[in-house]
Amino acid sequence: MPVSPDNVSAPARRSVLAAGIAGAGALTLAACGGGSSSLTPPKPKAGQHVATLDDIPVGQAISAQLDGDPVLVARPTKSTAACFSAICTHQGCTVRPQGAKAFCPCHGSVFDALTGKVLQTPAPSPLHAIPVEVKNGEVVATPTG
Repeated sequence: MPVSPDNVSAPARRSVLAAGIAGAGALTLAACGGGSSSLTPPKPKAGQHVATLDDIPVGQAISAQLDGDPVLVARPTKSTAACFSAICTHQGCTVRPQGAKAFCPCHGSVFDALTGKVLQTPAPSPLHAIPVEVKNGEVVATPTG
């Protein structure tokens, strides 16, 4: 018997609709992962080069890589630096620095790029800090724990 709208049961239509919505939701969540698969910060080796202080304007931050992971390197003052994982604490997208702020392109979270503090949600917590120090004009990782 051919299928027509008159002889398809309502539960069958609902099941198809629910499956379609679930599939679209799964695709949306997969697309939101635009960054690292983990929200844990990188754990660099002590003394590992992160950036050159002269490459970072005072009061701003730049993007960098640390062991292949995206990080933000900030220069709060002329002689100091700070480093944070560039992975948004909301759903793992990679944030982008712009001046003294970092923006998540996926859901609109905004962070203070100099401190990692959340300025605009939905991010639930600050960016993960990565310990660094300045040695001879170079920003290098310091030992953890």
